[in-house]
Amino acid sequence: MTNPILIEVTRGPLVESWHRGAVAIAAPSGALALSLGDVESPVYPRSAVKALQALPLIESGAADRFGFGPAEIALACGSHAGTERHTHLAATMLDRAGLDPNDLGCGAHMPLGSSAANALIAAGEKPSQLHNNCSGKHAGMLATAVHLGEPTRGYCAVDHPVQQRVHEALRDITGLPLGADVRGIDGCSVPNWAMPLSVMARAFAQLVTGVGMSADRKAAVERILDACWQYPDMVAGKSRADTVVMRELPRQVFMKTGAEGVYCGAFPQLGLGFALKIEDGAKRAAAGAAMALVERLYPVARGLMPVGAIKTWHGVEVGEVRSAPVFEDALGTLKI
Repeated sequence: MTNPILIEVTRGPLVESWHRGAVAIAAPSGALALSLGDVESPVYPRSAVKALQALPLIESGAADRFGFGPAEIALACGSHAGTERHTHLAATMLDRAGLDPNDLGCGAHMPLGSSAANALIAAGEKPSQLHNNCSGKHAGMLATAVHLGEPTRGYCAVDHPVQQRVHEALRDITGLPLGADVRGIDGCSVPNWAMPLSVMARAFAQLVTGVGMSADRKAAVERILDACWQYPDMVAGKSRADTVVMRELPRQVFMKTGAEGVYCGAFPQLGLGFALKIEDGAKRAAAGAAMALVERLYPVARGLMPVGAIKTWHGVEVGEVRSAPVFEDALGTLKI
């Protein structure tokens, strides 16, 4: 199946670039409210499923043992901007578990946030593993190993109990075997299992409705979601879509970006989840498509996160990133 063009980029009177992709919106039953493009071939969700990867942190009792509150839990679910606030909290999580940044296995990269990156450069410092956008997730994973008396060395490996618990949670929620045939390694060195967009959308619908979950898991999920809504700045950072939207629409929209053009989320009041993938992995297209969904279902979100302006280096607007006609038409068919 050839995916349709979801997002187009204009310059002057012409469309200059196109981004193809697929999107699914589903109920907890799996019934699709919207299906556009190939929503059945497996794609890697990457960081879009960090809220699911954080389940063992809560369910094992590690979060309670080490006094992790909503801010720490939100950071464990986040792809943070690498600010001093983010890195300090990640370091604090490690310290409470008797660890330090050297125990992280995520690797180092420049902060995702431009202000944090510029500050690091101005100070003449190199980024540490704490600046990795996944350091909160890894601190949470390490905490579960310490809590359960497991070795922290090698915790990123697929056969380590830390990753086995994540694998089990993902299999349980998705209903998929998630074998080696769909397993890759994420940029932060932990396993990432590919799955269809239709399944991801259903999984996120289940997350916000609790359908099909035990009472204990439902309580764990609610704790994770509440943490992200309470501390959306820990999930991403200033001026980033996940933070901006969840701050303005708490308990109405949950959304989480992933690398290579993936976006997942859910609308609790509507009982729906969504998942989308941009073929070429473009972040601008994924953010544009996700915001188009949010704005369609919650018009009050229009203008919250302008992702569309194409400007010259003098700041003059000369084009836009916008939904393509086929995507607009599909959104118009949504009956909520």
